Amino acid sequence: MLYVKEQPGDNLVLRGARVLDPAEGIDAMLDVRIDGGVIAAVAEQVEANDHRVVDASGLVLTPAFVDPHVHLRTPGREDEETIASGTAAAAAGGFCAILAMPNTDPIVDSAATLGALVETARREANVHVGFLAAITRGQGGAALTEMAELADASAIAFSDDGVPVASAGLMRRALQYASVTGRLLALHCEETSLSHGSHVHEGAVAAELGFAGYPSIAESVMVERDLALAGYEDQPLHLLHLSAAESVAALRRAREAGVRASGEVTPHHLVLTDEAVRSLDPNVKMNPPLRAERDRVALLDALRDGTIEAIATDHAPHARHEKEAPFEAAPFGVTGLETAFAVLYTRLVRPGLLPLATLVDRMSTGPARIFGIDRPRVAVGATANLVLLDLEGEWRVREDAFRSRSSNSWLLGETLAGSVVLTIAAGATAYERLAVASSQ
Repeated sequence: MLYVKEQPGDNLVLRGARVLDPAEGIDAMLDVRIDGGVIAAVAEQVEANDHRVVDASGLVLTPAFVDPHVHLRTPGREDEETIASGTAAAAAGGFCAILAMPNTDPIVDSAATLGALVETARREANVHVGFLAAITRGQGGAALTEMAELADASAIAFSDDGVPVASAGLMRRALQYASVTGRLLALHCEETSLSHGSHVHEGAVAAELGFAGYPSIAESVMVERDLALAGYEDQPLHLLHLSAAESVAALRRAREAGVRASGEVTPHHLVLTDEAVRSLDPNVKMNPPLRAERDRVALLDALRDGTIEAIATDHAPHARHEKEAPFEAAPFGVTGLETAFAVLYTRLVRPGLLPLATLVDRMSTGPARIFGIDRPRVAVGATANLVLLDLEGEWRVREDAFRSRSSNSWLLGETLAGSVVLTIAAGATAYERLAVASSQ
């Protein structure tokens, strides 16, 4: 289940936007009226009644985004992020729903810990939040969690994200038990005997800088194993933050063979390569690492053709002092909620490398479908989960403008196109840029 604090639904008319909802087959200049948080009319012209009217001419209205891979750092590291700050960042990025990973302190491996998070979300969440629970106790890889109990406590899926489930036998049992709960396994695929001690992709850049390399096969060999197990058990699974061309090829083959597998890719893996590591900026250190150009191209091709159905930020906030360490000592991970759409629009859509409709689908419908969430849509009778975008508006990524408690972004100082003007989540305004023109 997803949780959000209760707020009155909007009474709002969005006037004259280009409405783009690929799943609904809509791409037209339309008005949208929202009554009490529910979409009441989608037409060339709608009556305003007593509603607030937003002049959306020149703007694009799409289903709001869903991020299936976010680290909220609570419980345990509220100095880095909280449910309140993380969901505020999500709203500013155009997201109406996010899924939080369980590698917190304590790890979300019990109904009690999960229940406390649910109660906090009901009080503080600005957008819908779903919580994943761990596959193994303490994410130690030795024993499975009480999956049925966690599912009853509203775990939306299971993951040991950050560490792989090393034992093939335990992974097989996890697939079997997950099938009883009806929940998905979301897997971090890494063969740590191949990646141990590494900081960056194994290649020319690592060799020139003198860093231990993390080879692509360390990911792809575990992807192959988990896909084989899923096929053998005829159970679905989701592959987190894919980075390697070989992993993409394995996923494509498995899907063609009928395995019920899905995958996600991050903005940084879609637009950067390991060449960025030459800067020695700890904000380009992530796991899995930035890889070669051939990997980036393979990921983009898979996103276009639907082999990869979802874009996920892998939003991983860190305290300033942690990321100000030397590259080798700095932790893996970068933030991404507030910049995901803009950087992908700027680097991929504007140059003609990815259709806008595909980007919207992979940030909204795709992840919702994978995790069984009601997809955001522009349709009469649907709860309003919408984002209004200014595709021409350019903005500079500044640390002091982040709503996240952390600012470890690889985009600091960059100028991006495509700004979020308004986010409506669960029927209520969750974010609004002050420059929105409106009237009664």
